[in-house]
Amino acid sequence: MRNLYLSNRFFYLFGSATVLFVLGYAVPVIYPVAIGFFCLAAILTLVDLTLLFGKKISVTAERKLPALLSLSDENKVVLNLKNQSPHPLRLTVVDELPVQFQVRDFERALALNAGEQHSLAYELRPLTRGEYSFGVANIFAETKLGLVQRRFQSAQPMEVPVFPSVLQMKHYELLAFNRVTATDGLRKIRRIGHSYEFDQIKNYVLGDDYRSINWKATSRQGNLMVNQYEDERSQQVYCLIDKSRSMKMPFNGLSLLDYAINTSLAISNIALKKYDKAGLITFSDKIGSTIKADRKANQLNKILHALYNEKERPLEANYELLYHIARKLINGRSLIMLYTNFESMYALERVLPHLRRINTFHLLVVIFFENTEIQDFVREEAKTVEGIYTQTMAQNYLAEKSAIAHVLRQHGIQTILTRPEDLSMNTVNKYLELKSRNMI
Repeated sequence: MRNLYLSNRFFYLFGSATVLFVLGYAVPVIYPVAIGFFCLAAILTLVDLTLLFGKKISVTAERKLPALLSLSDENKVVLNLKNQSPHPLRLTVVDELPVQFQVRDFERALALNAGEQHSLAYELRPLTRGEYSFGVANIFAETKLGLVQRRFQSAQPMEVPVFPSVLQMKHYELLAFNRVTATDGLRKIRRIGHSYEFDQIKNYVLGDDYRSINWKATSRQGNLMVNQYEDERSQQVYCLIDKSRSMKMPFNGLSLLDYAINTSLAISNIALKKYDKAGLITFSDKIGSTIKADRKANQLNKILHALYNEKERPLEANYELLYHIARKLINGRSLIMLYTNFESMYALERVLPHLRRINTFHLLVVIFFENTEIQDFVREEAKTVEGIYTQTMAQNYLAEKSAIAHVLRQHGIQTILTRPEDLSMNTVNKYLELKSRNMI
């Protein structure tokens, strides 16, 4: 019986019988009690084995997974369990999770009556992209006696890919197109003037801008008619992602590159929904993925799969190469969202000439990150001279980050300095702001 396991209750029972045998040698009157106790334990064990290893005893499990898991989000996994036995069982479920989670103690306990079904749900938060392999579900069943356990293996091994956060993409899409978003972090941007992309002539209704009245159409129809305008469409929106070693820094288990990847997917989706063209360029010491801006039906899927395959590189980013590829690939004035990270003013000064040249031909938004761990450290009270010195250095570091943002803005470059966890929200806000101001 290779699927037979002895429970703690079994060892406790027979351990007690052994103790009674030992005492029986010293106190003979206890010896018959020890024999009786041992026989009772053996009979109970045989009864338990008979109940648990009968032909009609069966427990099955079926694992239900999404077609793909979403990076950095809580993904729901469901195990549908069924007790096909004629009597109730207590179950301990040990699901073999992918090695990426490094979970060694996953188990769930429940009880099922005869013929009862139950859906056991739990959530997983993957922090790296790639293929995740689930093993079998091990189900350890026992009767009410609980002396032995029988292992059932069910739920076949399966693989599922972890893609950039599709859940986050859908979340920000809803917020971006929802009029009531102030409480969720997205700002309602007041439109400055209006676009001159003509849409149609329609009847005037209360609330329409009287400056849009079309007097010629009004005279022909005998009713007030107004010109209706729409947001300018088919603007090019490119996400440029730095995947050099400066983007390997982790925050809350997720690297800066993965934060940028999740946000790029969300921005690309919103841009396409607003009838703009979305494109992608990744770079480090060499150019990675390049997807020319378009708004075809499969454009988002192309961007999603390109982002899925991106990996950090342990080298410095080549901004001169980025400038040349941007000049070659990006035709016409476009909105460029550059995700990178500057840790010092020296790092900025090395690449600033290239950023200014890109900004000459396009509307460049440089997005880089605050170090939230240093911010938390600065808030702590310093109690020693060494602590005061360390906090002073940390404050200088944070001040230099703000100075970097100030220098970029001085050169006319749109800038976002953000906490990693606020990246998507702040980037979507900036895109909507630039659209409302007709800057793209």
